[in-house]
Amino acid sequence: MRKKIIAGNWKMNLTFDEGQKLTSEIVNMYKDENIKDVIAVLNPPFPHLFPVKKLVGDTPGIFVGAQNCSEKESGAFTGEVSAKILASFGVNYVIIGHSERREYFKESNEMLAEKVKAALANGLTPIFCCGESLDIRNAGTHEPNVKFQLTDSLFNLSASDFAKVVIAYEPIWAIGTGKTASSDEAQEMHLALRRHIASKYGKDIANNISILYGGSMNAGNAADLLSKPDVDGGLIGGASLKSRDFLEIIKSY
Repeated sequence: MRKKIIAGNWKMNLTFDEGQKLTSEIVNMYKDENIKDVIAVLNPPFPHLFPVKKLVGDTPGIFVGAQNCSEKESGAFTGEVSAKILASFGVNYVIIGHSERREYFKESNEMLAEKVKAALANGLTPIFCCGESLDIRNAGTHEPNVKFQLTDSLFNLSASDFAKVVIAYEPIWAIGTGKTASSDEAQEMHLALRRHIASKYGKDIANNISILYGGSMNAGNAADLLSKPDVDGGLIGGASLKSRDFLEIIKSY
């Protein structure tokens, strides 16, 4: 059975005190409202990771993730953080290939492949992001474009390693714009990606891979998106910075 995952990407937001307050609220609400069968992943900026991890503690169902990692194991790479370092702090997940990393920091499919390998080698679960711009969507080439991102960055993995990856489909035109792919559009792309995975790794692995939707999911549209058979959760941006909204998304299952 595929895991249901709601991952909050804080991006470059929140001071130390704000992050502590948000984490405490989420942990307490998650416990008090008896959430079951839905994994919550908090992905704060690097400086928050250890204090957030301490607040989460051993709360069943809540995990901590990073927003990025280096493809290098160690060395003279000022400002970078390796998967090995993240693992040493008890981090569980790491977002790799977010559209903002691809666009602003020019991360290539080749680099992302190395980051995925580094994450897996250190016991982290990669949340691998893929998606298309508005121009590509309008041109009608979104499906082959996004499939290629998987092929180029992930299809070099063994079947056992690929099975450990979480996919996040993010229509770039719906991130931070208030626009959202319709639930039918999301389902169409998630199904296409699952079938593409099956063509390489077989139906069993494809049917057990969690594919999250990462395009402006919020408390108002989550239930509709999550009702689709191939949408297994969400990678949440702005709504993850409000504890009540984040919990309502989790409860939308």
